[in-house]
Amino acid sequence: MTIRIAPSILSADFSRLGEEVRAIEAAGADLVHFDVMDNHYVPNLTIGPLVCEAIRPHVKIGIDVHLMVEPVDALIPLFAKAGANIITFHPEASRHVDRTLQLIRDHGCKAGLVFNPATPLSLMDHVMDKLDVVLLMSVNPGFGGQKFIPGTLPKLLEARQRIDTHMANGGQTIWLEVDGGVKVDNIGEIVAAGADTLVAGSAVFGAPDNNGGYHTVMKQLRKNASA
Repeated sequence: MTIRIAPSILSADFSRLGEEVRAIEAAGADLVHFDVMDNHYVPNLTIGPLVCEAIRPHVKIGIDVHLMVEPVDALIPLFAKAGANIITFHPEASRHVDRTLQLIRDHGCKAGLVFNPATPLSLMDHVMDKLDVVLLMSVNPGFGGQKFIPGTLPKLLEARQRIDTHMANGGQTIWLEVDGGVKVDNIGEIVAAGADTLVAGSAVFGAPDNNGGYHTVMKQLRKNASA
């Protein structure tokens, strides 16, 4: 199984974002995770398409845009134009989940659904053919630096089973992503439960510069993920 690590710039130094995303790419990141919050669907306000467009020239790796906004459809073309490669959204934030997934794909991006800790996985059942990514939140969305919710592990196992069954029946490849509280000391059990794409915010951007900084923590995350 290919493991992808996607540092979330929610925990980066916003005064030097270009430098930060270049640094994580140099340290071996597979994706830049881009958290979009609207102070409506979640109680926080972050960044929009203009910031995505600004960082796009700084990295060659994909930009993974996680929309924590309601409604979502109007923002999808803007982020696609700004350079997003993956766009995920919460099913509660769309009136027509199937249509929103197709809209993302029509704009040339991989499409995905995000499941909050209490959101049932059954919501993916009728749209499996349009999913490229399933993202499980292992914290309640809105803020970085939260602790991993242990109940995410059995939910991961269930999601992995659904995805594997779909793929075994001839369906397309679907990534299983986890976001929230991913650290060096728990990434191994998260991967063992079925995740192949790991969002790590404070674990990466909070790494001390005097100990190799991002290179050291990325190397340790990848080592523990494959242990």
